Amino acid sequence: MKLSNRKIIAWLWHSSRGLRLQSVLNALIGIMSVILDFAFIYATKWTIDIATDKAEGSLRSAAYALVAIMVSKILLGFARKWVSALLGVRSQNILQQRLFSHLLRSEWKGLEERHSGDILNRIERDVLDLTSCITETIPALLEVSFRLVGAFFYLFHMDARLACLVVCIAPCFLVLSKLYVRKMRTITRDIRSTESRVQSILQESIQHRAILKTLERTGTMIEKLMLTQSQLRKHVRHRAVFSSTSSTLISIGFGAGYLVTFLWGVDSLQSGAITYGMMISFIQLVGQIQGPFRDMTRFIPILINTLTASERLMELQEVPLEDEAAPIIFPDGAGVRISDVSFHYKEGGRPILSHFSCDFPKGSTTAILGETGAGKTTLIRLILALIKPSEGKMEMYDETTSVGISPRIRNNLIYVPQGNTLFSGTIRDNLLMGNPDATEEDMRQALETACAGFVMNRPDGLDTACGELGAGLSEGQAQRIAIARALLRKGSVLLLDEATSALDMQTEQELLKNLSRREAGRTIICVTHRPAVIAYCSQVIEMKRIIEH
Repeated sequence: MKLSNRKIIAWLWHSSRGLRLQSVLNALIGIMSVILDFAFIYATKWTIDIATDKAEGSLRSAAYALVAIMVSKILLGFARKWVSALLGVRSQNILQQRLFSHLLRSEWKGLEERHSGDILNRIERDVLDLTSCITETIPALLEVSFRLVGAFFYLFHMDARLACLVVCIAPCFLVLSKLYVRKMRTITRDIRSTESRVQSILQESIQHRAILKTLERTGTMIEKLMLTQSQLRKHVRHRAVFSSTSSTLISIGFGAGYLVTFLWGVDSLQSGAITYGMMISFIQLVGQIQGPFRDMTRFIPILINTLTASERLMELQEVPLEDEAAPIIFPDGAGVRISDVSFHYKEGGRPILSHFSCDFPKGSTTAILGETGAGKTTLIRLILALIKPSEGKMEMYDETTSVGISPRIRNNLIYVPQGNTLFSGTIRDNLLMGNPDATEEDMRQALETACAGFVMNRPDGLDTACGELGAGLSEGQAQRIAIARALLRKGSVLLLDEATSALDMQTEQELLKNLSRREAGRTIICVTHRPAVIAYCSQVIEMKRIIEH
C-alpha cells in the first residue's frame, strides 16, 4: 500500500498523542543547546580578541562566561538523558498498547490473512522506529533547523558574502535529497518485508519444531531461513552502497565549502579586514551551518524508516473495528436460527455455504457432521460473528426477542475450539480467563464437569504451572481444562468445534454425560466426527461440501 506523504504525516500527528510531552521537552532542550553554542562562539571570539588586544574586557570575566556556558551544556545533556530514560519507554508502550488494543478489537477476517510473525514484527520494530522518530528525530530536526537559520544570520551579520557562499550548496542538497528519499524508501520497504519473512520462519519453526523433527525437515527450514537471510543481506548491501555513495558526494561538497571559508578567512586576516577572533568565529559558524546539512543526511534514512513503518502500521489500522455497542443478553437462554445463508471467503472464490438454513432451538443439543471442507468450522465462525454472511440472515432468539448475529450477542456464546488453546501461566489463570469472578468452588465444579478432576489431585492444584500451549500437560488434559474454562462463562449457547478430539472414548462419553446432565439448560452445538456424540444429541445436521461445476 503506497500512501501519500501528506496522509502519513496526518496519521503521525494523530498517533503522537501521549508522546508530545517528550517531543516538546527534547525540542526545548535542543534549542537551548543551540543558543548556548552560539553564546560559546561569541565568548570564544571575545576571549581571543581580549587576549590579542582587539577588544576591551577582563580575561577573568571571559573565562567565567566560558565555564558557565560549558556547565550549562553539561546540565542540558544530563536533562536530555533523564527525559529519554523517564519518558522513552513510556512513549513506546503507549503506541504498542494502542495498536495492540486495535488489533484485538478489530474484525477477525481482516487479520487472519496476515502471518503472525509479520504482525509481531510491525508491533515491535515499526513501533520502535515510529516512537524514536516522534520523540527524538523530529525534535532533533527542529534543533538543527534552528541551528542552521541562527548560524546563517550570525555569519551574515559578520560577513554577508561569505554566508551566502556557504549556503549555496542548499539547492543542490534539496534536489539530491528528493532523489535519495525516493530510492531509499523503496529499498527500506524491501528490507522490512524481508525482515518480517525471517521472523515468520523463526516463529513457525520454533512453534512446530516437533513436526519438523518427525518429518525430518529441520534442514529444509534452516535452508529456507538462510535463503531469506541472504535476500535480506542483499537488500542491506544495496542500501549501504547507495547510502555511502550519496554521503560521499555530499561530504565532497561540505569539504569544499569548509576549504573556501578557511581560505577566505586567511586572506581577510592577512589584509587586516578581520581579527583573529573573527577568523575562529567564521570557522565555527561554518561548522554550525554545515553541521545541520550533514545531520540531515543522517536524518533522511531515519525519516524514510519512519515513512515505511507508518505505512506498515497504517495497514494494520485499516482493519475496521468490531461493533462495540452495548451487548444484548439473553438471561434465560436462546436459540440460533440461520436462514438461506451463503458465504465465501474471497470475492469470486469457492462458495463454502450456499443457501444454507438450520435451526438450533433453545436448550437443544445438535451434532454437526460433514466431510472436510463442508463448512462446519465456517458455520461456527458465523455464529461467533467472526465473519459475516455474504447473503442470508442469522439471528439469536428466545420466546419474545430476535436479534441479528453480531459481536453484540457474543457474550451469550461459549466457544471451545479444536486443539490446545491454553495460555502460559497457571491452571487457575487459564480458568479465570473464562470468568474472572469465579470462586475456587466454581472452578472445581467446572473441572469435574469437564472430566478434569485430576487437577485437584496435583501437588499445586489450581496453581499448577503450564507452559506455552499447555506444555507440561497431555493434549487430552489440556483440552479438558479448556472445556472447563469455557463452562465457567455465563453464556447460554455452547459451541464445541471438535472439542473432544483428543479424548479417549471412555472420557468422551463421561464428558458428554456430564454436559447433558449439568448443562441441560444451554443450547449445545457440537461439530464432530465421533459417532458417540450423536447419541447425546436431540438433532443431527449433516453438511456437504459444495462442488463447483
